[in-house]
Amino acid sequence: MKIVDATVVVTSPGRNFVTLKLTTDEGFTGLGDATLNGRELAVVSYLTDHVAPLLIGLDPHRIEDTWQSLYRGAYWRRGPVTMAAIAAVDVALWDIKAKAAGLPLYQLLGGASRDRVGTYGHANGRDIPELLDSVRARLAEGYPAVRIQSGIPGLRAVYGVSSTDDAGSPVLHQQARPLVEDWDTDAYLRHMPAVFEAVRAEFGGELPLLHDAHHRLTPIQAARLGKDLEPYRPFWLEDCTPAENQEALRLVRRHTTTPLAIGEVLNTVYDYQALITEQLIDYVRSAVTHFGGVTPLRKLFDFAAQYQIKSAVHGPEDISPVGMAAAVHLDLAVHNFGIQEYSGHTPLTEEVFRHAYTFTDGHLHPGEAPGIGVELDEELAAAHPYKAAYLPVNRLGDGTVHDW
Repeated sequence: MKIVDATVVVTSPGRNFVTLKLTTDEGFTGLGDATLNGRELAVVSYLTDHVAPLLIGLDPHRIEDTWQSLYRGAYWRRGPVTMAAIAAVDVALWDIKAKAAGLPLYQLLGGASRDRVGTYGHANGRDIPELLDSVRARLAEGYPAVRIQSGIPGLRAVYGVSSTDDAGSPVLHQQARPLVEDWDTDAYLRHMPAVFEAVRAEFGGELPLLHDAHHRLTPIQAARLGKDLEPYRPFWLEDCTPAENQEALRLVRRHTTTPLAIGEVLNTVYDYQALITEQLIDYVRSAVTHFGGVTPLRKLFDFAAQYQIKSAVHGPEDISPVGMAAAVHLDLAVHNFGIQEYSGHTPLTEEVFRHAYTFTDGHLHPGEAPGIGVELDEELAAAHPYKAAYLPVNRLGDGTVHDW
């Protein structure tokens, strides 16, 4: 079998998505997600101009060899653009291999280690009463665990919290020009314990509660928040400080027993070495789409398992259903699965990317369709072209861009 075509499809059915489609001389096709939020076209060029020509004529079954060739052969390694492009190739090849075998991907990864994949949903509110309503909505949808994010008194907009403009219309975090959001770390640190206290008072002590600090704290600030939240027993505190400085987590770990989750902006195993070997975190958060695909992420989870660290694949709305499907297959197969983030997608996105995975009673299952179980409606995708969209920029009260 040989690869005879490699096509990159860009579509925006609510969010921008980049998809690689590989076709073989035996009629098999494979899809891979190459979406990099806010930098999508950089990956499009990387794939179209540099990677796709190298794939023509290759044997799609040689997944490990192709991965190593793309990673090592370019000389320039790592980074989100490179790893998103490699991820698209890797997942598309796994899709082809599983289709050729007539099996869902998880069967090629060792089969199921569980019957279904547990998830957490996102609850947010501009104030605590609105947040409590959002938690109720997630519970009504069946989520067994909930991430809670709250607006902060005195700040007009906070990332991860829905907001409205002066006319009352929803303000999306992704806009044609970066939205400027306020930030005040002291106000945040004062407010979050009260948020957890209110949610616990309303919903009790058994509901798993997660919180994302979005990299905005220094190590000592993160340690303080982790310690202040201990009475409320969070399931985890996510991205408490920028993870590029792996040593910073030593300080956080020394001062709090709150479980820590890190990694959605990390791209290779080298970003995790100290975090895992020193057991500085409890969950690894990288996405299939941004970590180079199923091949390296499975290896990362096996590495983490030696240190009793669990998986928690990043699963926001800007990971396409192709990337989500690959994640759910991996979730079902690995032994040290922890939890899967799941926000769902717009109805239009689900029409463009028809998928076999299902969400029932707060749990995902990849389905039994051969491959990853996603089909791309290219005609409908073409009807929704790319739209420039960027994440917000955070500035302190004096106008300084905040480091997050």
